[in-house]
Amino acid sequence: MYESEKTHQQMLPQSAALESASADNLQGKDETGRGRRDNPATVVQHGRGEAVGDHLLLQCHSSNPEHSGGDGDRGFAAPPVITAQRVFVVDRHGRPLMPCHPARARKLLHVGRARVHRLAPFVIRLVDRAVEASEVSGVDVGIDPGSKFTGVSVFREDDEHVRHGLISIEIEHRGQLIHRHMGQRSNYRRRRRTANLRYRKPRWANRSPASCANCGKNARHRSRYCRPCASARDLTDNGYRRHRLPPSLKHRVDSTMSMVSRLRRWAPVTAVHLELVRFDTQELDNPEITGVKYQQGTLLGYEVREYLLEKWERQCAYCGVRGVPLQAEHILAKSRGGTDRVSNLTLACVPCNQAKDTSAVEEFLARDEGRLKKILTQAKAPLRDAAAVNATRWSLWRALVVTELPVESGSGGRTKWNRSRFLVSKSHTLDALCVGKIEGVSSYPETIVEALATGRGSYARTRPDKFGFPRLHLPRTKVHYGFVTGDLVRAVVPKGKHTGTYVGRVAVRSSGSFNLRTKGETVQGFSYRYCTLLQRSDGWGYEQRKEAGPLARVGLSHRRAEAEGNSSHTRS
Repeated sequence: MYESEKTHQQMLPQSAALESASADNLQGKDETGRGRRDNPATVVQHGRGEAVGDHLLLQCHSSNPEHSGGDGDRGFAAPPVITAQRVFVVDRHGRPLMPCHPARARKLLHVGRARVHRLAPFVIRLVDRAVEASEVSGVDVGIDPGSKFTGVSVFREDDEHVRHGLISIEIEHRGQLIHRHMGQRSNYRRRRRTANLRYRKPRWANRSPASCANCGKNARHRSRYCRPCASARDLTDNGYRRHRLPPSLKHRVDSTMSMVSRLRRWAPVTAVHLELVRFDTQELDNPEITGVKYQQGTLLGYEVREYLLEKWERQCAYCGVRGVPLQAEHILAKSRGGTDRVSNLTLACVPCNQAKDTSAVEEFLARDEGRLKKILTQAKAPLRDAAAVNATRWSLWRALVVTELPVESGSGGRTKWNRSRFLVSKSHTLDALCVGKIEGVSSYPETIVEALATGRGSYARTRPDKFGFPRLHLPRTKVHYGFVTGDLVRAVVPKGKHTGTYVGRVAVRSSGSFNLRTKGETVQGFSYRYCTLLQRSDGWGYEQRKEAGPLARVGLSHRRAEAEGNSSHTRS
């Protein structure tokens, strides 16, 4: 490769297989102005498992002896096996034991050795065994934090550091909803402050200085502390600065930590593996390496491609096609003076990349001004979701350290590298399974538990109108006829248009007419007499869906492919 065609050293580098110079125009010269090199490896490699068909990726790795082992690699003979999701088990005192297979759980329940401890997620309690009489090896928890969803994987590692997935959980965050509600509440306050000022009593001089709650000095600070005391309180015991996150970002940390604390009650968690979304300079064999060369290791190029895939929504910027091999493409060709900066890079499919060649993007999209404007605008647009993850990554790490569990971190580039090595598909839960330094992935569960932090209700006892004034007064109590909003119930409706049996979360009313929300529908207006309580509300809503695995696309199991195609959500 020519030195001028390599990725600029001031940006995150890419591997030689990911360089887009030789793939810009397969018919002739490339956009650097030089002739095409006859290097089939750079044309076949697209740098991401989901870009190339998994069957081609499997053949590529199985036929290449360089990928058959070495450097802790267990080989690419077959992708991970999809297994049944395990069941949480606790002893007779409620202390966690090792998760078991669903068939084992059914047998224990059938012979009377276990009782149902929880329904969602499903937990059984042994009645004839304590943790002292059991062999508990412990499990690890992998976390892949995200802006909208966070993947959590419960797995065990064998002596060879090969991971076996047991339980997968996907947490859905409400950050955008909280942000919208906070803005709406701010607009309500602003309107009330500025409306009818002619008849309001002046209040500009009614705020006398208060004394500091710590030292007693004069304090003009919103937290009732003077500035020196407020700065001292921001430091934790370990010397770290305590970050004050807005509610929309703090919710992501709180919901993740709440799920981790629940998993510690249901499973013997011994360690936590967290993905820190940053470029991690990996360990190299050469200890003498310094400077920029330290970044040119095994993970070379994964960070830039992952950034481009997130920024351009995993589709071709010129035609919008998805599910095809995508190449890193220069918006302004290097032969026309373009650079290797990330703001000048985009994603393009092979036909569009060949058709554009070295022409300017204004000429190539002259007939599509809308798409041209979108590309030029998005080229410099920031990633809102990436900014949210970057703002909360260290807060989540510090919160996990407080739990006194061993916390290991890994970068997003290493996670993607692990997925490509072990033929694992792209999802939040599978990313959590591949976080950190591992030697292989043997299996992962076929279903995912979707968890949504619904909360326990609101403190407000009124509903505002469009101007922010109260229009509806709610009852002071939240318990009606023995039920609370969010309880998991079974409703057997004997007559009427809603005749049938339903299982889901209930929304109560003081009139006794309840609503029931299931996965597929919302049943409205049936009596509380038809409801049977299954599980009290704990502030979370749980559902299940199928995991999209690589076996269906590789063609190793037709029956499993049909099951993945019919990934209908089951009722709770």
